[in-house]
Amino acid sequence: LHARYVLNLLHETRKHLKQLPNISHVSTCYSEEVTVCGDLHGQLDDLFLIFYKNGLPSPSKSYVFNGDFVDRGKQSLEILVILFTFLLIYPKEVHLNRGNHEDHMVNLRYGFTKEVMQKYKVHGKKILRMFQNVF
Repeated sequence: LHARYVLNLLHETRKHLKQLPNISHVSTCYSEEVTVCGDLHGQLDDLFLIFYKNGLPSPSKSYVFNGDFVDRGKQSLEILVILFTFLLIYPKEVHLNRGNHEDHMVNLRYGFTKEVMQKYKVHGKKILRMFQNVF
């Protein structure tokens, strides 16, 4: 994805998240399901498997993602692009909680910083700053 579109997505995600409270309350009636996921750690195949087994987020399919989206795996950036896109499309059905890996110092140690800089050599620093801002 071109850097311009990534930055635009991050800007819109940040704008949306700033409107939300620090604590989210998610509830459903007994007839609805909520899929709770955690610790994707850059493993895009795991996210695809979750969507394959449970369906894509939609007005009838709610998801809560409990952080640790990045680091360790090689496709953290792609996971965030997908999750942020679904968050903006279905803001009432997709909920993202920040994990300890959504932190600048942890990203330096476990690989997300390096991944962004390798994938976006020219605009990497700007994209990384924007990710940190969104986190």
